[in-house]
Amino acid sequence: MAEDIPFERDFAAEPGAVVVLTPLVRRVLVPNPGPFTYTGTCTYIIGRGTVAILDPGPDDGAHVAAILDAVRGETVSHVVVTHTHRDHSPAAGVVKTATGAMIAGCAPHHPARPLALGEINPLDASADRDYAPDLVLDDGEAVTGPGWSLAAVATPGHTANHLAFALPEENALFSGDHVMAWSTSIVAPPDGSMADYMASLDRLRGRGEAVYWPGHGGPVREPQRFVRALLGHRRQREAAILARLAAGDETIAAIVPRLYEGLAPALHGAAALSVFAHLEDLVARGLVVADGPPALDGRFRLA
Repeated sequence: MAEDIPFERDFAAEPGAVVVLTPLVRRVLVPNPGPFTYTGTCTYIIGRGTVAILDPGPDDGAHVAAILDAVRGETVSHVVVTHTHRDHSPAAGVVKTATGAMIAGCAPHHPARPLALGEINPLDASADRDYAPDLVLDDGEAVTGPGWSLAAVATPGHTANHLAFALPEENALFSGDHVMAWSTSIVAPPDGSMADYMASLDRLRGRGEAVYWPGHGGPVREPQRFVRALLGHRRQREAAILARLAAGDETIAAIVPRLYEGLAPALHGAAALSVFAHLEDLVARGLVVADGPPALDGRFRLA
């Protein structure tokens, strides 16, 4: 399972400190550690002189001050956003006001599918619905500056509007929350889609970037190998869910403790959403039958 993924969890960084990663990339860590944000969200500054700020983070005064101080004397041409979770995008408007930069990147927040009748979005509070881009980038479109370019790579799954950004000048990819070195990504319907997530992983596996700079934690080295491991893990998780259904489990509440033994109670809700995402995909593929529209509290059986 996840133990087969070569995670790297020795990341140590001081919030607010500017770390030079490469000639074109600097990183400033947001002081928002947590079970889903690890040590905090990574804000990246790309370029020199005229720069882009990628994923400016939450509207945290200390963090905004830190990134503005980091680019003092430079021109911020673009604020680039991978997706609209509240730990990534809300500071975009503040930075735009302070610098005059254009907000570019993902589309406004939207679910991967419509809510079913009576369904409540469990992650609604995590969505930044105030995000207002000046330029929505389609797959392959880019913003540029002197000596750098950021090309959008559509990677829906974690959220429906998720984009990664290729930096061809350094053969690197800013992978947002789609691929991270420290953990798997949460995929939670209706905001996320397991089918989209798996297709996006397959797409990245065919690309040639040498390093990923993710939204949380340190870099993903040997990214093609890492992405293959993520795909294998998800397929194993799918097989384990099918095995639990074959054994007679019918509900997500019954499946989660079997699949996630020893998981911290605070993460049980996220695990349930992940199982739900897999089941929703399995129902769509005709491998599983639900007792109505797939739901967190629904009943499931093998087709």
